[in-house]
This record gives sequence, C-alpha cells and structure tokens, in this order.
Amino acid sequence: MTHAILRIDASARRTGSVSRDLADKIIARFGDDITVTTRDLANGLPLIDEEWVGANFTPADARSDDQKAKLALSDDLVAELKAADTIVIGLPIYNFGVPAALKAWVDQVARAGVTFQYSEYGPKGLLDGKRAIVVVASGGTEAGSDIDFATGYIRHVLAFIGITEVDFVAADRMMIDADATLKSANTQVEALTIAA
Repeated sequence: MTHAILRIDASARRTGSVSRDLADKIIARFGDDITVTTRDLANGLPLIDEEWVGANFTPADARSDDQKAKLALSDDLVAELKAADTIVIGLPIYNFGVPAALKAWVDQVARAGVTFQYSEYGPKGLLDGKRAIVVVASGGTEAGSDIDFATGYIRHVLAFIGITEVDFVAADRMMIDADATLKSANTQVEALTIAA
C-alpha cells in the first residue's frame, strides 16, 4: 500500500536550507512506494480575516459562493492533511518561534468541526492515526530550551488536531558548531523508525 506523505516547508530559503535538506533525507528513507504532496510556504499564505472567520462559522450548507471561495484554500490544506499518513514539517526557528507562514498555515487548518471538535471534556482532535516528523533548524536557539517557543507550540497544535505521534529531528544551534550539529541531525534521521 502506498504511503502518503505531506511535506510542509516553512523555511524562507529554498537553497541552502538545513530543514529542507533534512526533510529530503527523511522522505528518502520511506522508499519508493510513497506519494508526496509538497506545500511550500516560502511565499507565505493569506492571513485569516473577518470574512474568513465569518465564512468558517457559517454552517457549510448555508455558505454563500463568496464564503465558499474564501475557505477554498483552507479546504485544500485540510484535505492535504486528511489524505496524509505522515506529515514532514521543516521548521526553522525564527526569532525564537515558528515562521509567520507556518502560523498562517496553522490558522488555516485548525478548524472547529473539521480538524477538531469541542465536547464536554474539552477539545478533541479529529486527525488521529497520523504521524508527524518535525525537522527543527536554528542558528542559536537550542531545541527544547526555555527560549524555544517553536517546538512546544507545534507539538501542541498537532496534538490539538489529533496528531500525537510526533518525532523531532533537531539541527539546532547551527551558528555555534555547524559540523557537529549536522552530524547529530543526520544520525537522528537514520535512527527514525520508518514503517513499512
């Protein structure tokens, strides 16, 4: 059975990007029986606005054509997530957090009644049964440290929509010792358990 991968690149750099290079290596480990959908966020995504919010909170069967058009990109992004078995996210840390384009992607896919729902016990993610592999790259921020506001955020967001199996590959603190960092990151890639 073909394994479906959704690749999300959040680095603003298309060449010389550590997170993109490591994502390539991770995807190669899955072998040939895969389909890969790539969502490159380098050019950004539209921010949600009042019209988007209004359309999102209008019942689907009551939406106008303009509201449907307003949500069309969001619907496409959600469909990509739903179709994927594994999500590979290239996550550079910019100024201690996630790139703005990745936050915009989160805002487009975190939709009540679509990717999560509220219950008497609180929110419940609707995209369970999927795995995410997140490649974290940074110049000086240590992944998991007190000044890293990116990895905890993306783990929480993924769990919020139901994706709780999350692995991290850290290529952090590249400006301090790039060679050692890349060696460690490549070792982490090789250590990932890849389902057949």
